[in-house]
Amino acid sequence: MPDELASPRLKLVYLALVFCEGAMATDLQRSLGLSKLTLLPILAMVRADGHIQRTADGYMIT
Repeated sequence: MPDELASPRLKLVYLALVFCEGAMATDLQRSLGLSKLTLLPILAMVRADGHIQRTADGYMIT
């Protein structure tokens, strides 16, 4: 778990991606029970920190 992920929601999304070995935003939304309005900014923050990347198949841990 990267130390930069201080927020519980950031950690939750990161761990979900680790567990799923990558996922589409809609899959994360469904499995975590988060709205897209909540999830997409979280994905953007974790991506900006360089911990995940967006691919044609969804989001993956880097």
